[in-house]
Amino acid sequence: MINPFKKSYTNKELNTFRFLSRIKLFERLNYKEMSYFLPYFYLREYKMDEVVFFRNDPANALYLVKSGKVSINIDIEDGFEQLLVIKSGSAFGESAVLNETNRIYTSIIHSERAELYVLPKVNIHEIFDHHLKIKSKMLESLGEIYHQNLVNLFKGYKSSLGLFELNQIYKG
Repeated sequence: MINPFKKSYTNKELNTFRFLSRIKLFERLNYKEMSYFLPYFYLREYKMDEVVFFRNDPANALYLVKSGKVSINIDIEDGFEQLLVIKSGSAFGESAVLNETNRIYTSIIHSERAELYVLPKVNIHEIFDHHLKIKSKMLESLGEIYHQNLVNLFKGYKSSLGLFELNQIYKG
């Protein structure tokens, strides 16, 4: 039996939900929970070598790569060292879900053009304030992301034969 009171979604909304379901921060959310974010996504186009944000900028938005590539870089002296390249269906700038954070890396467009969904921090926190279950699910996913990054850091440290002092990450 079909429930006549159940919300139905357009094909465009369903495609957006499928896209969001592939992104770690949103994978625990159901379609209804994802729908709260839809009015706040802004699609922006970028060109090759355009900076999305610099290290130490305020973390004012979460970015989702619809198309193209984005390089994540750490600045060393007068240049950048590329850490990874993010492709379609990935997110970056996850620290925007936390309060009062700054960027820890620089992001630069790494393809001829890229389309990014921009989700402002203020809207994320507005949803969190009214939907604690969504906040809980997304912070749990963020914890998993950060845990995996720490695991990768430790693996990198071990494989580099301790060529840097790991205890530096624990100093405040």
